[in-house]
Amino acid sequence: MILLLVLGGLLPGEASERRLTAVVRAAQRARPSIVNIRGQKTVGSQQASNGQVEAPRRVNGMGTGVVLDDRGYIVTNHHVIDGVARINVTLADGSQHRARIVSHDPRTDLAMIKIDADQRRLPVIDIGTSSDLMPGEPVIAVGNAYGYEHTVTRGIISALHRTVQVSDSQNYYDLIQTDASINPGNSGGPLLNIDGEMIGINVAVRVGAQGIGFALPVDKVMQVAADLMSIKRLDQNWHGVEVRSAEETVGELVVESVVPGSPAADAGLRRGDIIRYIEDQQVQRALDLERALLGSPAGREVNLEVMRQEETLQLSFTLAALPDRSRSVVPENRIWRTVGFRLQEVSGSQIDTNQSRYRGGLLVTGVRPQSPASEQGIKEGDILVGMHIWETISAENVSYVLNHRNRADFEPLKFYIVRGGQTLYGHIRIAPLQASRSGSP
Repeated sequence: MILLLVLGGLLPGEASERRLTAVVRAAQRARPSIVNIRGQKTVGSQQASNGQVEAPRRVNGMGTGVVLDDRGYIVTNHHVIDGVARINVTLADGSQHRARIVSHDPRTDLAMIKIDADQRRLPVIDIGTSSDLMPGEPVIAVGNAYGYEHTVTRGIISALHRTVQVSDSQNYYDLIQTDASINPGNSGGPLLNIDGEMIGINVAVRVGAQGIGFALPVDKVMQVAADLMSIKRLDQNWHGVEVRSAEETVGELVVESVVPGSPAADAGLRRGDIIRYIEDQQVQRALDLERALLGSPAGREVNLEVMRQEETLQLSFTLAALPDRSRSVVPENRIWRTVGFRLQEVSGSQIDTNQSRYRGGLLVTGVRPQSPASEQGIKEGDILVGMHIWETISAENVSYVLNHRNRADFEPLKFYIVRGGQTLYGHIRIAPLQASRSGSP
């Protein structure tokens, strides 16, 4: 009788060791940092017709996201949040929050959103590496499949380095192929290894096929995420150091280059140095560097621990505001001549109560006849909230786009406007400056 009690004496809620498999433990480890995303997506035409932006239609969208920073920064796929008027995020504990778009990169189909989770710190996903993945290795996908929150599926890595074309305008490169079930709603969610570390972001499925899904490798995701969360992009500050993860030693952050005259150069950083700590935070990848400095004001002194050859050094630099030459200011009359509108800054609260995801925008106060803006149906009273991958909350943001050295690569420019509480979009080709002198003020 005593033997029977020992064998069958599990307390309520306890599971045997045989049930706590590696898959169960991996899913439990990652679950708190995985969020579900829902929203109403506004779908319009890809091109404006007859000088009018086509009236949108609404569809319900869903996807998944992963917490990368405990202040509420979440990475997901760009196509999950593209055109969504109100982004609703549900955490693992069931609490719901509104999110705003921080930055996005359609070319890699990644975006960063942020929630304010009642001042509490959120669990952050454990990040692995995609540099040593093996075909046949077991993996786990977690996501909001068909709206069923935190769905867990398992499989193996079927292949590596796949190229997939999903539309005329979207190609994916160097993807992880898996037979773990990935369905609509899984987009933006993590692909985990058996240790519960994120090794990819689920992004696509093969239509009509069974057991063929794809994920962006996590090493590439982290590179893009570092740019999406960079202090240069979000705070208009800079440090002046380019870094890379060491190929031979995973977890080491190596200085690739230092901009002359930058805060990093003034601190004495050199190419080949290994940055180990920023203040008391250990850094292993470029994202860690940006996260450690994000939200810090210009003028803050930052302490570093650096390994140079076999010597440990204690260095410091003073965080600086982005130099004016990097802000790429364009005179207002050039915006009028090349694009064809006048703009006035407005705050996020002035846009619309249903558009709180926007930090602000630019009110269109005038449109030049027969200009690119006019031909695309942009009207006075519209609010410009984005161009290409960048938000537009100041004239400097528009200037940055117009001055971008690679602008020809992404023309015609996709633009986003708010009109009557709805987000509309179209594509605009910027007129060459010398061909647009008429009508200038």
